[in-house]
Amino acid sequence: MEIHQFSPATEEILAGVRALEPEIRHASEAIESERHLPDDLAHALMQAGIFRMGVPQAYGGPELDPMGQVRVVEELSRIEGSVGWLSMISSAGSFIAAFLQPSVAQRLFAAPDSVLAGNLRPPQRADVIDGGYRVSGHFRFGSGCHHASVMACGCVVYKDGKPDTTRKGEPNIRVMLVPKSKVTIVDVWHTTGMRGTGSNDYIVDNVFVPAEESPSMAEPPFCPGPLYRFPQMFLVSHAGVPLGLARSALDFVQELCTQKETTPGRGLMRDDTNVQETIAWAEAHLAAARCFVYGILEDMWRSLNKGARPTPRQHANYRLMITYSHQAAKQIISTLYDLAATSSIFTKNRLERDMRDILTACQHRVVHPKMYRPAGRMLLGLNADEPFF
Repeated sequence: MEIHQFSPATEEILAGVRALEPEIRHASEAIESERHLPDDLAHALMQAGIFRMGVPQAYGGPELDPMGQVRVVEELSRIEGSVGWLSMISSAGSFIAAFLQPSVAQRLFAAPDSVLAGNLRPPQRADVIDGGYRVSGHFRFGSGCHHASVMACGCVVYKDGKPDTTRKGEPNIRVMLVPKSKVTIVDVWHTTGMRGTGSNDYIVDNVFVPAEESPSMAEPPFCPGPLYRFPQMFLVSHAGVPLGLARSALDFVQELCTQKETTPGRGLMRDDTNVQETIAWAEAHLAAARCFVYGILEDMWRSLNKGARPTPRQHANYRLMITYSHQAAKQIISTLYDLAATSSIFTKNRLERDMRDILTACQHRVVHPKMYRPAGRMLLGLNADEPFF
């Protein structure tokens, strides 16, 4: 069920995703065991534009609107959760191109195989030196670092040995863009789910970063489009992951219901009234979550296209939507996991992996249930009282 008319650019990338579905599914076991994407699959995804959905059109990117980005991530997550997560992370990072000087953005992001990975929090240290910065730090959760060309490193700027501040008196935090060849990957990614994301630690040791390759997201972008005025733009496509995982689980269980007997000789699962009610409940809950996700994004997108800033209520609903979509998907998948009984427990089936993937995704700070509190505060006219909100 489509609830939004997507742009031609989105439809083009979606067509590429569907064409790659057999290849992604064929690589599923390798993705899981190797804990990163096989090189040939990563290259195919690059050529399809999967990892640079946020790159401005001025630099050869698709500059997909938020609804389109979520839809692509949703479809990839339906096929393979780790691939969906990686598309979300790298496309979120590709927004950075809009905050670079045009010549620098062209150099770093124009090529199809230009892929950014990395993490901005907690920020490490960058010391001001002649022409740029000297960067050192140990960064965590570098999803996609295996196939990335550039690593993003969030840093607090130090000047003359002391933390630097902006004109507003706030800490000067910048994104240091470091060539992947200059970082050391630390293999720590042995996890419950999302195993194929390769979200390893990475170390930067005394690396020089030119000033022009250290954008600040607090400064105005060089590209004026509404996409680059979206609040907390790095979170835009997050909700696509749980929606896709829930769809995958539902598809698996519905097919199972046409093949498996509830009890030998007692009829198929689909003939059981409890199964019928559960499937209907799951479909309704997923449809409601999808409507919430796309409805909130469309509302904010309309405001931004009119030149308006999102209201506090819109911002609260945006963050509420991101958390709710994950928690709703976890409830749907958990219910289906129980419904499928022993069919759920085998590692060769999608439902087992969907369960592990949603549990892992829901541990992310920005989607944790504790984010309901700051959303509620804002809806009641208070400040969020949460620095990461």
